[in-house]
Amino acid sequence: MPDLNGKVVFVTGASKGIGRAISEVFATNGATVVCASRTVADLEIVAHNIKENGGTAIVQQLDVSNMKDFQNSVKKVTNELGSIDVLVNNAGITKDKLILRMSEDDWDLVQDVNLKGCFNGIKAVTPVMMKARKGRIINITSVVGLTGNAGQANYAASKAGIIGLTKSAAKELASRNISVNAIAPGYIETEMTEGLSESVRSDLLNQIPMGTIGKSEDVAHVALFLASDEAGYITGQVISVNGGLHT
Repeated sequence: MPDLNGKVVFVTGASKGIGRAISEVFATNGATVVCASRTVADLEIVAHNIKENGGTAIVQQLDVSNMKDFQNSVKKVTNELGSIDVLVNNAGITKDKLILRMSEDDWDLVQDVNLKGCFNGIKAVTPVMMKARKGRIINITSVVGLTGNAGQANYAASKAGIIGLTKSAAKELASRNISVNAIAPGYIETEMTEGLSESVRSDLLNQIPMGTIGKSEDVAHVALFLASDEAGYITGQVISVNGGLHT
């Protein structure tokens, strides 16, 4: 397994689901994990569990849609820990509606958190990583950013935007030994999918060639690889983790 001892990893949306799994997997492999989210109480639970299992974690309250907030958080972390070696832009929300029923606020809020939040993270950590002449940025997009999905125009657009942002940032930062990649999960067992009815779940499973919904850890281990030295020559890529749902 990759050895991330001495590395500082900043994970947004770390309080639940994929972000929580990424935080735990990175901590298990030696990283000091900065768990960031708007909800401190949930973050404290994640950090406590990491520490109980012998890992190292700190908590940062953060609204990713606010550039100043992100920059202040990065400054605080670098002052305390000395660096940020890996950024995982995972924070995301949904406000699902058909376009005819979708409000402008529903559109704007999803773009602000999902897409602008990624931009804010990249912009905030870039000076730190450029100074160190190394770094890894991993953006969590989605299969619907590749395929689209009825009732999710705002979410799909934000996730497709993350793909374009990833590829552009990769070209800008490659000369400084900073890689920028994206992971596109398919249907993953999280709090959002736990509430699905049996009929909806059955329909989803019929779409997935591997016949099962993925686990958050499936995404976390891909992120771990992309953060490792073994992935040093990979940048500007989108890696799908979807059980064959979209190829």
